Amino acid sequence: MPGVGPPTRGGGQVIPRPKAWRVGDPPPWARLPSVPVLRTDAVVDAIVRRGPSRSVDPVLPDARLSAVLIVLADGPEGAEVVLTRRSQHLRNHRGEVAFPGGRTDPGETAVEAALREAWEEVLLDPASVEVVGELDHLSTVVSGSHIVPVVARMATPPALRPGTTEVDRVFHVPLAELLGDGTYREERWGTPPLDRPIHFFELHGDTVWGATSRMLVQLLTVALGIEP
Repeated sequence: MPGVGPPTRGGGQVIPRPKAWRVGDPPPWARLPSVPVLRTDAVVDAIVRRGPSRSVDPVLPDARLSAVLIVLADGPEGAEVVLTRRSQHLRNHRGEVAFPGGRTDPGETAVEAALREAWEEVLLDPASVEVVGELDHLSTVVSGSHIVPVVARMATPPALRPGTTEVDRVFHVPLAELLGDGTYREERWGTPPLDRPIHFFELHGDTVWGATSRMLVQLLTVALGIEP
């Protein structure tokens, strides 16, 4: 049809930039002579070799403990991750891209919460995944959350669909796309020396940023063996 084409890179999401911001550094993998194709087994091996996770941010007073599930499986281009787009009708984080996840219920472990939330949000059967480790825990100021990223793998990319009206879309993103030219960029928000890096992955039709992009950057740098 005339005028109909592929979604634009980054989509139509509005980013709430402060007045003080500037372009940041190139991606950490830009210094590599070449970027290898990452397979799920290699990514998992790198996470296991890295050892225990840690908290990279202070745990804020009255922080709400949360967990997300980073599901890895091999597709045609190598390892892929499962992401969701939040519905536009939500009060907070509407239209944002995120991993399946949410608040930890009383008495739950991070793994139990991540698996339960993935079942509720995208109908991912907990019995179909193998939990292999965690990335570093991080805090968010806006939502007051302290997040544990739980990493799991599957034999093949799962066929998923939204299990709740809070999720507008479920999709698989190859790590190769995240590492591709023109996908990643960094901005520095704030005034030096108090400015901070904000990571963006501009996909076709969506922008990944915030806590989700921080987790993706760590996943990629661990997998590539270049974590700072």
